Amino acid sequence: MKWSGRFEGYTIQSLRRDLVAGLIVGVVAIPLAMSFAIASGVKPQFGIYTTIVAGFLISLFGGSKFQIGGPTGAFVPILLGIVLQYGYENLLIAGMIAGVILILMGIFKLGILIQFIPRPVTIGFTSGIAVIIFSGQIANFLGLQHIKSHEYFLSNMKEIGAHLSTWNIYSVLTAVICLAVLLFLPKILPKLPASLAGLVVSSVIASIFFSGKIATIGSTYGMIPDTLPKFSMPHLSLDIIIQLLPAAFVIAMLGGIESLLSAVVADGMTGSRHHSNRELIGQGIANVVTPLFGGIPATGAIARTATNIKNGAASPISGMIHGLVVLSVLVLLAPFASTIPLSSMAPILMVVAWNMSERKESVHVLKTKSSDSIILLITFLLTVLTSLTTAVEVGLALAVIIFVIRMRDILTVTKVLPDPSMKNEKVKPYMVNENHDCPQISIYTIEGPLFFGAADMFQKSIMDTTSSHVRVLLLRFGKVPFMDATGEANLARVVQYVKNSGGTVLFSAMQSQPRVYMRKTGLDLRIGTEHFFDHTGEAISFALGKLDDNKCLGCSHFAFRECTALSSNKDESKVITYIDKSRSVDL
Repeated sequence: MKWSGRFEGYTIQSLRRDLVAGLIVGVVAIPLAMSFAIASGVKPQFGIYTTIVAGFLISLFGGSKFQIGGPTGAFVPILLGIVLQYGYENLLIAGMIAGVILILMGIFKLGILIQFIPRPVTIGFTSGIAVIIFSGQIANFLGLQHIKSHEYFLSNMKEIGAHLSTWNIYSVLTAVICLAVLLFLPKILPKLPASLAGLVVSSVIASIFFSGKIATIGSTYGMIPDTLPKFSMPHLSLDIIIQLLPAAFVIAMLGGIESLLSAVVADGMTGSRHHSNRELIGQGIANVVTPLFGGIPATGAIARTATNIKNGAASPISGMIHGLVVLSVLVLLAPFASTIPLSSMAPILMVVAWNMSERKESVHVLKTKSSDSIILLITFLLTVLTSLTTAVEVGLALAVIIFVIRMRDILTVTKVLPDPSMKNEKVKPYMVNENHDCPQISIYTIEGPLFFGAADMFQKSIMDTTSSHVRVLLLRFGKVPFMDATGEANLARVVQYVKNSGGTVLFSAMQSQPRVYMRKTGLDLRIGTEHFFDHTGEAISFALGKLDDNKCLGCSHFAFRECTALSSNKDESKVITYIDKSRSVDL
């Protein structure tokens, strides 16, 4: 770990700035930590433990100077599903496995892979998560009784609908008071943490006027302990690990995405640069250690990171201080936290959901009415109606399929021959009728990547339009930037097809990647290294020497025995004139 870059030029003034920022972020984090824990189906103190342990470790070992870690809204639907299906103990194990995955991703420098997740997929599942969080707080906002949490959105909506008659006017009033503070305080006193103020004001009013009439943290979950739990290793077995591996992988992927997005936001706000792989390792260490103290999975929190920066943070020390502040509050004020009404916490999460809903970005993408709009909508709907795992898998699969189709459409295979309608002009490549094809030579211009999605089309285009009597097949590869194994295999079939007819295949202007790939597979040796040319003019001059000077093999338009090279310049504009009623084409 290189500390110089993260603490270079650190002074007493920097420490003062970190103390102020850490104190403010720690205060902001407390209500969010409890709220996210409750929304995830676990006791509120587990969110506090996560903020303390993971918040400290992410700042200590991570790759961003300003990252603030802890429980986040993005994890809510995943963690709730795991708790409902496997239980809290197995959630801790899934978090640890996810931490190991993140560490391995960082060690093997896979941080860059996060960048390849399409924006429509990210917007889609983030918006879906926001809907799940918001809808999940309706019951607490209304004070509904005897509500059971379900894994899926529609089941939860049915549960709420079936219990609407149990709503509590005192819970609604408490929630409305908190919501009012959240909405109006930032306009009056923008430097005060609105979530904490809303929680305190609504809780005090509720304790004075509605005492015993609404559900609180203490009445629902019991008293919050004033210390961290003892170190405890969950029971691990191979069967449990295999069973939880898919859930852990989703936690790791989402945690990696969320933390790196947060680090990018921090970079944009400060002009700094984070180390993506180190950040993944730091996140992984935090998620391995936090479950040992009862904490749930954690990641970088964009809103808290932004708050940290806006309040003058100078280094990762502010994030460590934020964890210590939460620990101090736990020790000193745990009994008071137990009196907080659940309806006071509901508006906090609803506002968080609203802020993370990606409304403007969604509208922006949907306005395009493109394939990106379809990917966004499907990912969003699947996140809400099924699970985040299914949504991300389907969203990524759709994005890949659409990308392959787009890349396939980019590849063009164009046969080049003189245009009878144009004289002495540079003629763009075009397809001609097979009846106008000279059987001795075929020239094709290939443009675009030759990969698995387009390789079959490439092969058919060449073989279906090339005479079986062709003496020379010239492939102009100057605009083929990439070739994969499938493309190489189909190209080899084309080469063999021409060879079986007694012909020769030539290549001109081939780029480095396809050329190197053909060397590795040995295809260039099967073709003959002397059949590769830097310029099309050189290839055509070589081709003319291969042709039959005495017979035209039935070509009704012109004989290649009459072709003459008019220029010796080695460039793409070398002119080969075909003597046929004075027509010429610039190749």
